[in-house]
Amino acid sequence: VADQKGLGTPGIQQGSPAIGAAGSAPAAPGAGGTEGSGATVGSARIAVKKAQLRSSPRPKKLEKLGVYSSCKAEGACKCNSWKSQNPPPTPPRTDQQPNTFNLQDPCRSCSHTLGDHVTHLENVSEEEMNRLLGIALDVEYLNTCVHKEEDADTKQVYFSLFKLLRKCILQMGRPVVEAQESPPFEKPSIEQGVNNFVQYKFSHLPSKERQTIVELAKMFLNQINYWQLETPSQRRQRAPADDAAGYKVNYTRWLCYCNVPQFCDSLPRYETTQIFGRTLLRSVFTVMRKQLLEQARQEKDKLPPEKRTLILTHFPKFLSMLEEEVYSHSSPIWSEEFLAGSSGGPIPIHTVISAPPVVRPLYYNSSPVSVDPSSCGSVSPARKTASVLEPSPGGQKRKPSEPLPHEETKKLRIVGDIPMELINEVMATITDPASMLGPETSLLSAHSARDEAARLEERRGVIEFHVIGNSLNQKPNKRILMWLVGLQNVFSHQLPRMPKEYITRLVFDPKHKTLSLIKDGRVIGGICFRMFPSQSFTEIVFCAVTSNEQVKGYGTHLMNHLKEYHIKHDILNFLTYADEYAIGYFKKQGFSKDIKVPKAKYLGYIKDYEGATLMGCELNPSIPYTEFSVIIKKQKEIIKKLIERKQAQIRKVYPGLSCFKEGVRQIPIESIPGIRETGWKPVGKGKELKDPDQLYSTLKTILQHVKSHQNAWPFMEPVKKTEAPGYYQVIRFPMDLKTMSERLKSRYYTTRKLFMADMQRIFTNCREYNPPESEYYKCANLLEKFFYTKIKEAGLIEK
Repeated sequence: VADQKGLGTPGIQQGSPAIGAAGSAPAAPGAGGTEGSGATVGSARIAVKKAQLRSSPRPKKLEKLGVYSSCKAEGACKCNSWKSQNPPPTPPRTDQQPNTFNLQDPCRSCSHTLGDHVTHLENVSEEEMNRLLGIALDVEYLNTCVHKEEDADTKQVYFSLFKLLRKCILQMGRPVVEAQESPPFEKPSIEQGVNNFVQYKFSHLPSKERQTIVELAKMFLNQINYWQLETPSQRRQRAPADDAAGYKVNYTRWLCYCNVPQFCDSLPRYETTQIFGRTLLRSVFTVMRKQLLEQARQEKDKLPPEKRTLILTHFPKFLSMLEEEVYSHSSPIWSEEFLAGSSGGPIPIHTVISAPPVVRPLYYNSSPVSVDPSSCGSVSPARKTASVLEPSPGGQKRKPSEPLPHEETKKLRIVGDIPMELINEVMATITDPASMLGPETSLLSAHSARDEAARLEERRGVIEFHVIGNSLNQKPNKRILMWLVGLQNVFSHQLPRMPKEYITRLVFDPKHKTLSLIKDGRVIGGICFRMFPSQSFTEIVFCAVTSNEQVKGYGTHLMNHLKEYHIKHDILNFLTYADEYAIGYFKKQGFSKDIKVPKAKYLGYIKDYEGATLMGCELNPSIPYTEFSVIIKKQKEIIKKLIERKQAQIRKVYPGLSCFKEGVRQIPIESIPGIRETGWKPVGKGKELKDPDQLYSTLKTILQHVKSHQNAWPFMEPVKKTEAPGYYQVIRFPMDLKTMSERLKSRYYTTRKLFMADMQRIFTNCREYNPPESEYYKCANLLEKFFYTKIKEAGLIEK
């Protein structure tokens, strides 16, 4: 991209701010030489000059202002500025004493005195004098810009601002750029659009991952605020097919309101991201994205370690996702009505519930930090959802009075955990974006996820998901009503045994909502449901996709979106009556006949269908359902890289075993050459009970002994959030003795190792969360010792 002449010092390219820094502004307009090679230096130099002039004697100030003031002597003198009889040499000599000015000094043009030119300033306050002096220096600066500028459009703007400021000195007014429109020029602004994007795609994330996104958004907005726009002529050469007239208008506005005021502070200054919207963003995004990523690659070795992964791995994905929303014709983030309705009222049509298609993070962070949503700009309160997704309750208790462990506190490493440093290092080595982006890479694979095709179509804007419903309180929305009619048609055709009048009544019932699947502007499927927040469950009433759009993963993707929608609204149970044809579908979506909701909760609330089977599904708030298969794919890619790294460390090749040819039938594992070098260690031997009933009886006895122990009291039931705030932000895999008892009854423990792993998790969690001097920590140590004594007595491990 060519240098922005006149808007930057020669050699400063368009888009020169450093990646990851707080952002450096472009060079000052018309600044020349090494001293003015950047905005900070250029504007600082101007500020120093203004400070020096404002501290000068009053005659010196009057002389400066007289240069821009017309003569007011009697006789209607037409001289428009006072000119000294003895102008300083160019360049000025440093050995000369500064000239002393007198109000009686004559003007070189009209011979009238300096006092005749500045009579209007006699009674002006020092503060007002200093303000006018600042404008005077800005006038001089713009005059230099006009003479140095080669681009005609830019020169014209400089000259207009030059005349405006001169007029302000003459009339002692305040500069106001005259234009048909005043800022802001488009709503929502770029800043609001990016805020909406963060909320739209990432509001469901745990706080630590969301904080990363907020940092990326701030970085991106900062880059735009200091971005050097191409001149209209440069843009015409690069993209002749674009809207040249529209770009020229925005370019002129940008110069007047954003760029020039950075250096001429007498002009009101606005942030680019606050007064411009998607139109300007579209005109710069492609070039800007390319240059930012290219610069990141070139400067990767200079980046601090804590920023390297953020900029090299996360920033490109953030820009790719944002690019889709910038150039999409149907993106909801650019709507002035963008918000996510609460569960208490109708959801506006613009509420598109879509999960982030690419950068849903891997859930390996152990201690999320809280995020202030206001840190990324103004956000609708309705979008401020819970920032930390907590797992199901479990674990041990902690005194509320005890302080929570700080993030910096060193925690005990759980065996099997992979250090975050290693994961970040591996992430940085995955240079092939296709391997991490998911759907495109394995869409035709036999192992591809059921919903990958639908997810890919959603990313490309082929399909959309909206939660809609009828309202008796608001003015009817024609589009929503058309979609509701479409849903009624789809359900009627796909559920022929269901009376049409009944379908219509429920679809248009204000108490029911429908997650609708839209393709090419028409409804092709949906799930009608009714939420019962007081009972903590939702009833799914109808679920269907039109026949010619089936077998494309739409049904699975619909259900996944519905699950995430309910997680945001803190409802974690689905109930539905499924007919014989739907049981298979619901089983694939995680439903079962084992209902977790107590019968007293739903009896009398949900509709009973003759000949149908009641099925339920319990949601796990830690699972990002719409992206779960993508996350698994990312994790597999990381594990693959970790294996490759481990293999690269083991380079020695050992000779094969020949003992079996000599008649040996069995050898100890540890005798295999090289096996120990791979990291293998012999495990403690124990007696594995083959008989399930015998194993159940043995484990039941051990668990009863543990529960009866005097130190078991902290671990009897799951930890309550009210008693240990923040517990589930620290402990990722909670466990307690009550949960173990339930698992034992359901015959979950098919091996002794599963049982021992859950029991060990209780002790590990306690020591990870609580300080060593706490009572809970001591109880864990004593109970653990007792547990292993009982395990040895039962012969499950060697003594």
